[in-house]
Amino acid sequence: MKKTKFFNKEERKWVLIDAKDRILGRLATRIARILQGKTKPTYTPNFLCGDRVIITNSKLIKFSANKRETKIYDKFTGYPSGRKEMTLKVLMDKNPSRALYLAVRGMLPKSNLGAQMLKSLKIYPEDTHKQKAQNPQTIGV
Repeated sequence: MKKTKFFNKEERKWVLIDAKDRILGRLATRIARILQGKTKPTYTPNFLCGDRVIITNSKLIKFSANKRETKIYDKFTGYPSGRKEMTLKVLMDKNPSRALYLAVRGMLPKSNLGAQMLKSLKIYPEDTHKQKAQNPQTIGV
């Protein structure tokens, strides 16, 4: 007899997080847990049950130690000598939301389910966001 319970009809809420003066890694782990649904009692690892997350003020994120100068992001185009490096400082000057996006992406599952979870993440460098109609709940991280 099958006794496994499946929670396929999970309601997904919108969550608003202010990233001002938060440390990058600690914020990214909290966001990844919310996107996966691990904060809910009905968590199922093979089902998309996490909430949708909106991040504001991503350009005001703090970094521990001297990561701004020493952390290096790699990009490889696939061509010979196509490897490009940039420091966290250059990345934050170019696109302030990209550092947080890459940190959260690294903490999610590397599968189609992880890609779907990542689509539920909206990151904005300023205070304003486009999801006001969804009435997101503000939570403290």
